[in-house]
Amino acid sequence: MLRAAQQAFVERGYAGARMTDIAGDAGVAVQTLYFTFHTKPELLQACYELAVLGENDPAPPPEQPWYAATLNSATGPKAIQHFAQGVAAIIARVAVLDDVVRSARHEPDAARVREHNEQLRRNGYGAIVEHLANRFGLRNGVDIRTGTDLLLTLAGPATYRPLVVDYGWPHDQYVTWLTAALTDQLLASKNSKNRN
Repeated sequence: MLRAAQQAFVERGYAGARMTDIAGDAGVAVQTLYFTFHTKPELLQACYELAVLGENDPAPPPEQPWYAATLNSATGPKAIQHFAQGVAAIIARVAVLDDVVRSARHEPDAARVREHNEQLRRNGYGAIVEHLANRFGLRNGVDIRTGTDLLLTLAGPATYRPLVVDYGWPHDQYVTWLTAALTDQLLASKNSKNRN
């Protein structure tokens, strides 16, 4: 049902993705869809969660191996490299769905779902920036809030989508660029020079 819903949201937009059509695409009765997800906004939220957690081994980001590797890295650049690799995999799954939901700002339910997920992302990214600040030090003039804003912008669907989906960058090229950009923008200069 979630795969069918994601496809419907991406292809038809939030307003155009009707619950009856999603149920039909999933091969279930519409009552089953409503029983499971209750409302269209709840279904959209479940699609976001599936994209963030992944299907193979679903776990919140703090419970995924890349997150532990980020926190346990001996250098700032290495921590950022682990973060970039892990979060880019999530962004790749979220990017197109997020793009569709951003375009549905006139739909209050969709806007609320996106705002909720953006707040979760801000909280999670803020924790990463705080860790980098405490362990390695941030670049001159960058505080926790500014660092979080930079992380949200550079490591977000709105940046990933044009580079990878529209301009054809390979995913790994985005990860390499993101690692370099975040290292340069966030870390104190002594860390930026030592990238190992």
